[in-house]
Amino acid sequence: MLTNQWHERRFDNRTVREGDHRTPFQRDKARILHSAAFRRLQSKTQVLGIGIGDFYRTRLTHSLEASQIGQGISAQLTLKYPDLMQELGLDSTLIEALCLAHDIGHPPFGHGGEVALNFMMHQHGGFEGNGQTFRIVTRLEPYTAEHGMDLSRRTLLGLVKYPNTIDALQGEYPREKIQDFRQVKAGQWHPPKGLFLDDIHALEWLLSPLSKTDRELFQQTLSTRPGAHKKNRFKSFDCSIMELADDIAYSIHDLEDAIVMGIVNQTTFEQELLGPIQAIKDATWLNNHLPRLSPLLFSEHPHERKNAIGALVNAFITSIEVCATDPGFEEPLLKYNATFPEQFERALSVFKTFVYQRVIRKSEIQQLEYKGQLVVMELFNAFSSDPERLLPENTQKRWHKARERGSEIRVIADYISGMTDEFASRMHGNLFLPKIQGINHGQFY
Repeated sequence: MLTNQWHERRFDNRTVREGDHRTPFQRDKARILHSAAFRRLQSKTQVLGIGIGDFYRTRLTHSLEASQIGQGISAQLTLKYPDLMQELGLDSTLIEALCLAHDIGHPPFGHGGEVALNFMMHQHGGFEGNGQTFRIVTRLEPYTAEHGMDLSRRTLLGLVKYPNTIDALQGEYPREKIQDFRQVKAGQWHPPKGLFLDDIHALEWLLSPLSKTDRELFQQTLSTRPGAHKKNRFKSFDCSIMELADDIAYSIHDLEDAIVMGIVNQTTFEQELLGPIQAIKDATWLNNHLPRLSPLLFSEHPHERKNAIGALVNAFITSIEVCATDPGFEEPLLKYNATFPEQFERALSVFKTFVYQRVIRKSEIQQLEYKGQLVVMELFNAFSSDPERLLPENTQKRWHKARERGSEIRVIADYISGMTDEFASRMHGNLFLPKIQGINHGQFY
């Protein structure tokens, strides 16, 4: 059975307003929803760059859609496994909160911004979007003086996809010194997925209810090849649902954006996606219905495309199962994960690969990402060269405080990662383009 420790908060478990009868997870969801970090997702890149159209997804709309899918998964699992879900205390509001918050640590310009900050920070603990999400909710978002949003322990556990520090996971980076930011190759500087050593105290508090055996098992890693970053083996039950919702939203809804904008046509779709999926044995629903859905996805009538997208999303949601993880776990929240059956996992992988190859790797998209990568690195270089002159007043205070413990460079990463795409571009113009003048108003970290 679950203990009340998973409802605890670091700051003050008694801070409940008079007449407030919300559950801990309803309170967590409200804190996430009303945070500045969540609002800024409306102007951060999902796949297609902000400002080149107004139809496609941003990080905000992606998170909202993932949240809706997460609630659908919760409803399905409650019907399929009523006794187990009651034992685990599955809560749809908790899953909704996790999906809303899962991307708030992503910097401007998508993965281009993440690579840029990791390159600039690789000798100072690295940078990774999920690690920044944890940092925002446990430290930066000013709901409390020192503990960020002060979310409940179970919500934090659900947000932590990778329960290790980057230092413990980091592999090898190129050894040659790069003199020009334009020479930084994104493929060589992707970060390991983990948390920052600077936030180890929050991680220690989070994992404190676990037995020594559970903690050691939960933090086990895998090494795919010599020199590569290590990967974490396990995640919590709630986190597994959030990740499935994120994967469905990314694979199916980002495909819809590509179809509407003409990036993907029906011939390409049927050759590169329909064929491989039909070759998967036992993916019965997809085998039978995807050929019928293909012309609807590319129909000139938007309602037909919407119905087809909804049918695909529903097929993946209703296929999800609950499986045991490792028999060594004692904690119920670690004993189980939500997963796809093998054939649906392979099918979603086909969708993800198709979106990656045909959309994300498209040269026009990569050029936008590269441009954002340069903007972020040049901003970082400028602020770190003279922080007491260039950083805004509230960030300077944090910089001086962090300097006492030797972590002031992390404050610069916090400041830049909190920027929206537009704010970062405008700041870059103010600093480096002589004909652009103005004052940027923005309250970050």
